[in-house]
Amino acid sequence: MTETPRRRDAAATRAAILASARRCFARSGYDGVGVREIAEGAGVTAMMVNRYFGSKERLLGEVIAGIMAEPTILTRANLESPDFAARIAALLVDITGADATPLDGFLIMLRSASSDQAAVIAREQIEAHYHRLLSEALPGDLAPQRAAIVLAIVSGIQVMRQVVALSALSDADPDQLKALLEPLFRQLLAPV
Repeated sequence: MTETPRRRDAAATRAAILASARRCFARSGYDGVGVREIAEGAGVTAMMVNRYFGSKERLLGEVIAGIMAEPTILTRANLESPDFAARIAALLVDITGADATPLDGFLIMLRSASSDQAAVIAREQIEAHYHRLLSEALPGDLAPQRAAIVLAIVSGIQVMRQVVALSALSDADPDQLKALLEPLFRQLLAPV
């Protein structure tokens, strides 16, 4: 009896590689993981990873782009909300709470920050997605600069509250943190 060859499913293979890469990069950062480890997690060979993505750099770019295509804070609904400042403050406090799991995209960027290659890829993806989206949504002058400051505050709170666990932030009453953050966001989001 002859075995029927397994049918190839390019979309499933691609998705498995992306999922494995996302887990690996979030756990170990760009420099801390190799293509073989990503391939093993996807159940394919390193050659298959390279065939689908060309390089580890391009794979990282696609992982980050995929994460940014599903934003947590910078959603269309939030951006169009008349009270975006309150929403961004509340969401930021909620996603960085003691019981919250750090977001993969944040962990990937944090754990890959020491890599010059990863920094370039991250910057390109942030500018193409989050920064562009927020800049376009902000009325008035200096929108790109104000958008960048909002992103810096968001990432700074994630680092200091969720990773470093600075007690003044990690132990703070969530409502008090929201009350402190909201006016900062309101000022940055308002037309200049």
